[in-house]
This record gives sequence, C-alpha cells and structure tokens, in this order.
Amino acid sequence: MTHRVLTSGRPGGKPATLMLSIDLTGKRAFVAGVADDGGFGFAIAKALAEAGARVSVGTWPPAMGIFETLLSRGKMDEARTLRDGSKLEFELVVPLDADHDVLTEVPEEIRQNRRYRERGDFTIDGAAKRCAEAFGTPCFDVVVHSLANGPEVKNPMLETSRKGYLGAMSASAYSFVSLVQRFGPLVHPGGSFLNLTYLASERVVPGYGGGMSSAKAALESDTRVLAFEAGRKWGHRVNSVSAGPYASRAASAIGFIGKMISYYEQNAPLTSKLEAEEVANAAAFLSSPLASGITGTVLHVDKGYHSMAVPADVDAALGAR
Repeated sequence: MTHRVLTSGRPGGKPATLMLSIDLTGKRAFVAGVADDGGFGFAIAKALAEAGARVSVGTWPPAMGIFETLLSRGKMDEARTLRDGSKLEFELVVPLDADHDVLTEVPEEIRQNRRYRERGDFTIDGAAKRCAEAFGTPCFDVVVHSLANGPEVKNPMLETSRKGYLGAMSASAYSFVSLVQRFGPLVHPGGSFLNLTYLASERVVPGYGGGMSSAKAALESDTRVLAFEAGRKWGHRVNSVSAGPYASRAASAIGFIGKMISYYEQNAPLTSKLEAEEVANAAAFLSSPLASGITGTVLHVDKGYHSMAVPADVDAALGAR
C-alpha cells in the first residue's frame, strides 16, 4: 500500500515526490476469526498481505473443513488474488474456538463432538502454542481479533437470558482479553493488537440484542485498559476499529443488515456503501509503524455516520412516523 505525497519543490523548481507506504514487509500477522472470504477478517488478512506481511489465521473448528476445502479446490482464488497478481497464502491455519481458553476447561461433549475431536487443541491457548511451535517465540508483529458471537442476538435485552448474555460477552469481549494474554509474549516488542467493534457500544441499535451491545462496550473498555497494561508490559499497541454495517455472512445473523446499510447510505456524511477493503485498509494502517503513536483508540470507519445526532432528512424521518 503506497500513497504519493507531494512535497515542496527541489532546487530548480522540480517537484519532489515522497512515497509514504504502509510497509509490513518481513512482518508476521495472525488474524483470529477467518472462515470464508466474505467478512472483515479475510479483508484485513488480505490487506496485511498486500502490505507485505506473512499471515496466519485462526478458524472456528465447525467451519474449518469447509474453509480448507474451498482453499484447496481454488474456490477462493479470485478473492485471494493480490494487486500484483499473486495470491494470498496463509502460512498457518489453526483451529480456534475463542469461547475456550485452555483444553482442560472445555466440556467433554464439545471435545468429543465430531467437528472438534480431530482438531487437537482448538482453544486460544492451543492456537498460541501451535504458532509458537511453528514459528518460535516471539513470532508475530500484528494480532487481529475479528470474532463475535451472540447466541441470542435477535432477542431484545428484556428477553435475553443470563446464559445468552454471558455467551455474547465470552465470545465477543473476553476472547480478546484472553488473546492478548496468550499472544502477548508471542509478539515482538512494539507490536499491534486490533479488534473490531460496532456503534451499538455507544448508541442504541434496536434489534442488535442478546447482550451484543454490552459485549461491544466491554470490548472497547478492555481496549483502553489493555493498551495501558500491554503497553507497559511489552510495548504493544492495542486499538479498535468501529466498522459500519456490512453484509457479511456473519452479520446476516442479526436479520436486518440490509436495512442498516440502506439507512447509513441515506444518513451518513458520505453516502457510498461501506466496503470491506476500507475497514481493512484502516486496520492495516493501525497495524503499521505509521501508527506507532496510536494506542487505546477506537477508530470509526463508517462513512462518518457516528458523528450524526439526527437523520440527514429529519422531516422525512418524522413524516415516516
């Protein structure tokens, strides 16, 4: 990723051009939460590769077989194609269920499930150990958390069970804490941790239920605390990208993603549809040395919608009532 920046003229009136690049050449990245080519996780992995990084991913065990098949049969070749014509190659694909920290704490019925039992240690701790065995320690420069799940996401808060609420918190927020705990020692000093959040952490989004709004709020709070703790302990940076609505396969679970996208297009300062690549580019920037002074920050990549207090066309909105 290269941006041309015109500077002051050279002697003789000749303009000078500097190349300011997002350069991750020689860096290694791990993206947790890639199981297809349709979400932010894959887009971020691709952007990091475009910038020169070697990329490994963590994939949910029940989806891992299909993901591996798509890769081996070339079904994702078009999506994996980089700007120079080469293809995104994953150094390592490890099973990862972010609901579980260590294998000894996983319920037996899950460990014996046919989609899990042949995957070995699929916990966050297991993923960290596999990466350390494959690459040594430290081995990463960038770690991205692209994980979220709310088993009762379609339930209003008043109809959300304790189990559903805590399930959302576990998979969507605490998993990032656990990831930083276990991958922190695997990351070179001054490395970058990044997660993905959503505006429901700050504003009410009817229909985004099951405790997911609470989980995103917790994730953002944890980002700030971990920025301090991981910064002081390892020199790592910890940031969050708050992305606007995007019609990934995972987002379709909330059931009204199409309406949300349309609403943003009508009311955000920039009316074009959000592309996964735009979120990925912001993630690549935050993961790069260009962002060396940025930590504990939530960066909104939503066409500016977060800045709006009322709909762009208030009269139309009131008339619709």
